[in-house]
Amino acid sequence: MHEKLQKMIAEQTLRIIFALSAAVLGFTSCAHSQDAVAGESSFKKCSICHAIGENATNKIGPELNGLDGRGAGSVPDFNYSIANKNSEIVWNDASFKEYIKDPNAKVPGTKMIFPGIKNEKEADDLWAYLKQFDSAGRVKK
Repeated sequence: MHEKLQKMIAEQTLRIIFALSAAVLGFTSCAHSQDAVAGESSFKKCSICHAIGENATNKIGPELNGLDGRGAGSVPDFNYSIANKNSEIVWNDASFKEYIKDPNAKVPGTKMIFPGIKNEKEADDLWAYLKQFDSAGRVKK
């Protein structure tokens, strides 16, 4: 009887380990890893209106240095829409991805005319690229 109980416990333990392993693998495969190199390629869509890096200046849109943690509508010498200035957005991973899906839906009245980036992986990668620049346009170490 004792051996039978040990065998049942061992089998149940293996089932639990297998189920937990499958759950962890399933969860991690659903998560998007951020790829700054791919984000740099995606930024080409943005570079028509925005600049980033050490020599970045305002264009049709504001320069994007130091975006992570910066308040929307706060770049000096850029003429933002009232809607953008009053949006109270502080840029971070979540706020950026919500905004970039459909800028006009997130901030009605924004001057930004862009259809948005609906692909979550592309938005993740773009954020990875943007957040690496400090306010002086240098890549953070």
